[in-house]
Amino acid sequence: MLNSSWKRARQQNGLPNLRVRDLKHTFGRRLRAAGVSFEDRQDLLGHKSGRITTHYSAAELSNLLVAANRVVSSRKTPELTVLNLQRGKLSA
Repeated sequence: MLNSSWKRARQQNGLPNLRVRDLKHTFGRRLRAAGVSFEDRQDLLGHKSGRITTHYSAAELSNLLVAANRVVSSRKTPELTVLNLQRGKLSA
């Protein structure tokens, strides 16, 4: 992907440092966010190893916070309070 067409396309779109790997990573994360199954993500990304698929489609922090808050919805914990404060919220 180091040919002149790829370089020209990146320059014309104001993304001179964009790598194919960056696009693949974004695609993997968006597939996960859309609820696409692990097996389908693995196929779409062309991975033989599930470990690689996991790397390219890590969970979004906001989704993890929502899940954690579901578990402790009736309790306030210092850990969740800190995470929520970092996100700009005052309640845990």
